Amino acid sequence: MEAFYRTHAYLVQHAHAPVRRDLMDEVDWNDRLIGIKGTRGVGKTSFLLQYAKERFGTDRSCLYINMNNPYFTTHSLVEFAGEFQKRGGNVLLIDQVFKLQDWSRELRECYDRYPNLKIVFTGSSVMRLKEENLELRDIARSYNLRGLSFREFLNLHTGMDFPAYTLEEILSNHEHIAKSILSKVRPLDYFQDYLHHGFYPFFLEKRNFSENLLKTMNMMIEVDILIIKQIELKYLSKIKKLFYMLAIGGHKAPNVSQLANEIQTSRATVMNYIKYLADARLINMVYPKGEDFPKKPTKIMLHNTNLMYSIYPVKVDEQDVLDTFFVNTLWKDHKVNKGDKNYSFLVDEVMPFKICTEGARIKHNPGMTYALHKAEIGRGNQIPLWLLGLLY
Repeated sequence: MEAFYRTHAYLVQHAHAPVRRDLMDEVDWNDRLIGIKGTRGVGKTSFLLQYAKERFGTDRSCLYINMNNPYFTTHSLVEFAGEFQKRGGNVLLIDQVFKLQDWSRELRECYDRYPNLKIVFTGSSVMRLKEENLELRDIARSYNLRGLSFREFLNLHTGMDFPAYTLEEILSNHEHIAKSILSKVRPLDYFQDYLHHGFYPFFLEKRNFSENLLKTMNMMIEVDILIIKQIELKYLSKIKKLFYMLAIGGHKAPNVSQLANEIQTSRATVMNYIKYLADARLINMVYPKGEDFPKKPTKIMLHNTNLMYSIYPVKVDEQDVLDTFFVNTLWKDHKVNKGDKNYSFLVDEVMPFKICTEGARIKHNPGMTYALHKAEIGRGNQIPLWLLGLLY
């Protein structure tokens, strides 16, 4: 146990979060069992350590452990949690809980056995805590940690502390909000860098970002999807090939029959694999209003713009990049459906948006909201696209 305390103390002392995530204040830390889900690379480990540093420092009442530790191949989490509580432990932070066999059953047993112990665990976005784990349905509180927003990226690079705004606030007051920000910084000076490499916090590390992102993408498939969905290793190449074909295929509806033929599997399996890739936050599936999975999506796009610049050969269409940014930033709190020939997307089933590249001709339509690329400030129903990056 002393080795775990030493590791915890070292990690907490050296924890440094360049951007304090808003989720830290959104979580109800009074709950006894809290799950922090998110795609690989968005900073879940840093989030746990920052929580420990802010609330407990190196106080031994809180302990961080990682299920990658081989100790847990021969010792149960329930046994460890009991020993930790005997030593005065109150808060157990468990990283990568899905690496533990029967993790949901062990979490349930810890919850029932140790009513004075609080557990916070991290897991992959592929995990379905409530839908697939009946043991946790009524006791676990789940939150999603996303990649950096443009607002967080802007704050990081400028030293500012711009707040997040709701979509309603932006639509009704975008000119005032934009002017207040422009009086301090020029957001467009940072926007392209965000589109290229700003979503994943590991761009701050002194490593090649593209290589790191490719490694992360492979881990999402090889570890998160295969382990959590219990898929045999022999099917790994099929999933990877499918992802690559979707990634380079552009924003369109998938030809499921052709894809099934290409990777030599059934149509039903292709649709399941597409769903897994969406759960892993590698792609987004966009549907017409009123439709959803298991129906075939009418548009598949990469989950965020950083991914678009990492796939070789790099074929980045500006309209596709802007559409991807829009869907990704709206996706946290809003439903986004495919639009018709007159507009790009329908938000929350009632708000049509048209995403416009620089110099695009705009037909006046008072019922439409136009999101304009490279516009510093808007007017009326025309808003700067970058401003939507302040939604979280």
